Amino acid sequence: MTFNPNAKLDPSHVRRSSGARGTAIAGGGGLVVLLLVFVISQLTGIDPGTLESATGQYGGQIRTTDGSSAPIDDCLTGADANARDDCRMVGAASSISAYWKDEYPQLDVRGTYHDPDMQLFSGATSTGCGSATSSTGPFYCPADETIYIDTSFFQVLRSQYGASGGSLSQLYIVAHEWGHHIQQLGGLLTSQRTQDVGRTGGSVRTELQADCFAGSWVGAASTTRDENGQAYLEPPTSAQVADALNAAASVGDDHIQEQAQGHADPDSWTHGSSEMRQRWFTTGMQQGPQKCLQIFDVPDRQL
Repeated sequence: MTFNPNAKLDPSHVRRSSGARGTAIAGGGGLVVLLLVFVISQLTGIDPGTLESATGQYGGQIRTTDGSSAPIDDCLTGADANARDDCRMVGAASSISAYWKDEYPQLDVRGTYHDPDMQLFSGATSTGCGSATSSTGPFYCPADETIYIDTSFFQVLRSQYGASGGSLSQLYIVAHEWGHHIQQLGGLLTSQRTQDVGRTGGSVRTELQADCFAGSWVGAASTTRDENGQAYLEPPTSAQVADALNAAASVGDDHIQEQAQGHADPDSWTHGSSEMRQRWFTTGMQQGPQKCLQIFDVPDRQL
């Protein structure tokens, strides 16, 4: 999507890490564990180890954020967002924040709305859910309610996953992770239903719901406005929507597994197939976030 060059961005939404201390997460299990982490951590989702540590459900300890960060003060307009990846993240946060401030109070979920934090980093950073590196992919940490993104991942999306990697695919990533924040606020992440893996399990439904929430923002994005009444974004073109759908397909469990191990294993899925992710993104875009709330009640055969 293209930002309105005259839109005023709020750089306080996004901070850039100036470094991190501590060591990376390590664990045993050999090739199987490494493959599992590779499959489930690349883009748009919560690593199970990360979520377990953050919620304490499995006895993990919450670790606090290390290092320092600062606002991205030179991302001020839609023109900046059109020119630079980091400013595009600021623009995405500004628009998505405006959308959910209006939409969240209408959802049939608990709690009141507040924005997540967003932090851009390079290489590695420490978070409320432990240490993260570029290979973790973008993720939302419930412990500190922060979205973490290494912007170099956009190049990985293109080079390793075959995505076209255009502007709307980048915004889709942010909107999906913001969707996890909506789930956190609404009590949807703490449900035991979110833990089961497999094609129709709770983990897949959780990720598809975040895709659906992302689509609902895209469907309304051209109507979100800054404090001066300027629209943040121009209406998406069909090519840009196709770009976002391409990104969703590129990170489907079946696509990633076929690349990593030569075949798909639906019993181990945590995010859903390419087709499922595209379909629920489109559902949100066409029918809005209320429809996304129904995903845990959808019969297995219709998921």
